[in-house]
Amino acid sequence: MHLHILGICGTFMGSLALLAREQGHRVSGSDAGVYPPMSTQLEQAGIALIEGFAADNLDPRPDLIVIGNALSRGNPEVEAVLDRGLPYVSGPQWLAEHVLPGRPVIAVAGTHGKTTTASLTAWLLEAAGLAPGFLIGGVPRNFGVSARLGGDDAPFVVEADEYDTAFFDKRSKFVHYRPEIAVLGNLEYDHADIFPDLAAIERQFHHLVRTVPGKGRLLVADGEPALERVLEQGCWTPVERFGQAPESPWRFELERADASRFRVVHRGADAKQEAVVDWGLTGDYNARNALAALAVAHACGMSLADGAEALTRFETPRRRQEVRGEVAGIQVIDDFAHHPTAIAATLGGLRAATPHGRLLAVIEPRSNTMRLGTLSERLASSVASADAAYWYQPPGLDWSLAPVVEASGRPGGVYDDLDALVAALVAEAREGDRLVVMSNGGFGGIHDRLLAALEVAHGG
Repeated sequence: MHLHILGICGTFMGSLALLAREQGHRVSGSDAGVYPPMSTQLEQAGIALIEGFAADNLDPRPDLIVIGNALSRGNPEVEAVLDRGLPYVSGPQWLAEHVLPGRPVIAVAGTHGKTTTASLTAWLLEAAGLAPGFLIGGVPRNFGVSARLGGDDAPFVVEADEYDTAFFDKRSKFVHYRPEIAVLGNLEYDHADIFPDLAAIERQFHHLVRTVPGKGRLLVADGEPALERVLEQGCWTPVERFGQAPESPWRFELERADASRFRVVHRGADAKQEAVVDWGLTGDYNARNALAALAVAHACGMSLADGAEALTRFETPRRRQEVRGEVAGIQVIDDFAHHPTAIAATLGGLRAATPHGRLLAVIEPRSNTMRLGTLSERLASSVASADAAYWYQPPGLDWSLAPVVEASGRPGGVYDDLDALVAALVAEAREGDRLVVMSNGGFGGIHDRLLAALEVAHGG
């Protein structure tokens, strides 16, 4: 079968393309923006990429069109699909119908940390010898790809997104997945372009809860009022809470302030188990992500001790605190954080792990929520752990970042030119600094541009 995917370079749709290719289908796709790591993955898999959207991209006629949620009416390729009467589905529907049937599905949901938690879960199940399949909104470096089918009857881990499915299906993606185990990691207001308020997102999360069978399991983070409100709407599945609350059956205790070493305590029905995790990640939010993954793996038969050992061999996904390079003792770190809570958590974790050097935050407000300015009043406090904050004012951002800079009290400034931003960072950076680049897009290739400029200025 020939599948043609519209919006193929999105993290979800690109991962879907890999699964279809692995199933033996011929896969092609089009997109308006093509950048690594997804474009690299697709090219390596032999998937034909077409830059831009046009009716001609549908010649010769594909057997099925899979349409991503970034595509809307008025797009020339979407209009051609409809005018020609070509068969089409959404990405989540295709996944649900062609990959997930007969598999124990593990869905990882939440406003933040989905990619890391899903990657951790897939890695633990792999270490347990279960050969899981997965579809993750990033590239887990332990696997080198963002999606694979795995064993025929093996668990399938899916990053479960609350964003809507397609222009013709406004339900959240995750209602298609029908998981046996669902992780609810956190919940706060986001996606201001499609949700009017937090209550609207809570309703969508409750739709997910409604799909988990009574024999399944809900792993729910403690200390999250919005998640408690979701469960109060009705719950028919056993719930296990995880976090730092003393009464939670899954709990972690920091043994180092930067969370690079922590103790896991599990109180089961009959016994109490403990294990110590000593790993390469930092930040208590990552310890919480790992705790959720350990709880899933334990439900799938993995011992706590084996899980803790496997975490020592976990590598962060691409674009999650990923060190892109170092020049003259100056590190360039890439991180996907694009919401004030995630920015603050990332910088806080790195601050604890950087006792002697400086943190220079480099931020592009690129997400739909950020472009609308919905959470702009929280941006200033999000950089409290940084020594300086450099902000990029991208085209199309129609509100000024200047008040954010002033309110933050951090040196740095606002730049609307990438060359000027790179030059300012290179002039400021010194040995021991970490330049933490945060965006959910390609950011104009700023990481490589920074490394090249640092090499010229400091490489000697």
